[in-house]
Amino acid sequence: MNKAELVTAVAARAGLSKKDSEKAINAAFDAITETLAAGEKVQLVGFGAFEVKERGAHIGRNPQTKEPIEIPASRVASFKVGKALKDAITR
Repeated sequence: MNKAELVTAVAARAGLSKKDSEKAINAAFDAITETLAAGEKVQLVGFGAFEVKERGAHIGRNPQTKEPIEIPASRVASFKVGKALKDAITR
């Protein structure tokens, strides 16, 4: 499912126009992005949690030349599935 399909599905289920559904989805994504950028966790009970994790610097290998390269530390977003979503998927 891509974003356009998500907008259509939300519009149908919520009884909203596609334009209003897209505004709501964009607002939700923006709020999640801003919260993660601030280093905070976003927890949606039953669905899951988004959080930022620190990935330390490490040594990797260039696949073509096999030379070691230093990969700098970075911050990455992660998602942990909630119990209700996990149960719905495994049924």
